[in-house]
Amino acid sequence: MRIFQNDWEAILGDELNKPYYLQLRERLKQEYQSNKVFPHMNDIYAAFHETPYQDTKVVIIGQDPYHGENQAHGFSFSVKQGVTVPPSLRNIYKELENDLAITPPNHGNLLSWARQGVLLLNNVLTVRAHQAHSHKGMGWEPFTDRVIEALNEREKPVVFILWGNPAKQKAASVDRDKHEIIQSVHPSPLSAHRGFFGSRPFSRANSFLKSIGETPINWAIPDSTNQS
Repeated sequence: MRIFQNDWEAILGDELNKPYYLQLRERLKQEYQSNKVFPHMNDIYAAFHETPYQDTKVVIIGQDPYHGENQAHGFSFSVKQGVTVPPSLRNIYKELENDLAITPPNHGNLLSWARQGVLLLNNVLTVRAHQAHSHKGMGWEPFTDRVIEALNEREKPVVFILWGNPAKQKAASVDRDKHEIIQSVHPSPLSAHRGFFGSRPFSRANSFLKSIGETPINWAIPDSTNQS
């Protein structure tokens, strides 16, 4: 069965038959049957469906999905339309406005970024409702390590935006001579004032993309309700 409907299938298809992933799949079946788990199982791989491997220009690494009702939909830092914008994303929007004078949208859905080549990747792709980090160590980490490894192996450079120590550790093996690393503290209200604000990740990412002949990301998110 193909999980990925684009070129990620060739990259990640073999992972789905490895013992760790088969164990993970069984545990997830039990979790979804006996607990409320986010995101919906059909959205677990949404980021990969929207951002093909060869089209990935920027990777933003999060930790695990939001664990509140109706928040998580398969993209790091993003929430569905109609859901209150979480504090970290509010700070991301604040830095976006300071960096590129882009007015924050009236929602927290980052799908327009994903469709331009921004892979919104979490380290762990599922979480039990209202229990942060509850699926940490279940088996997602080697899977998402393989994602980072595959992007690192790619000939065409990628911008890795790393916010906070877990993201920096996740991408520690990335070849910094080939790829662009932009890092700071996490945008959470607890740490944003210690170096996230003023780090200008969006303009820096676009400067690098332009330097290698790539079309920059349009970071402005429309105030539309048409995104899913």
